[in-house]
Amino acid sequence: MSAPNVSPVPDRGRRAVRPHVPMRPRWLCRVCVGPWPRQPARLLLLMDYRCDRVALSIYMATCLFDATADLLRQNPNPQELFDRFVGWTARPPLR
Repeated sequence: MSAPNVSPVPDRGRRAVRPHVPMRPRWLCRVCVGPWPRQPARLLLLMDYRCDRVALSIYMATCLFDATADLLRQNPNPQELFDRFVGWTARPPLR
């Protein structure tokens, strides 16, 4: 059985994966120090919620609600905040 939060790539050894979680009230990634959720955080969230995309959308909508209270003065564009927190969670259209 493999240990949790360990890279499956053999040449990386047994280094723990650092979670990309937000720092509030600025909503910056604790690892990347960029606007959360950045691409690594989004990928980890998609993996965590791979069987329940609706739950991911609900979780991110909750984050949007909290972030709006913290960030609305800095970023008065609600559409931009929606795209950052919830817009990316939609499934891509089928071809």
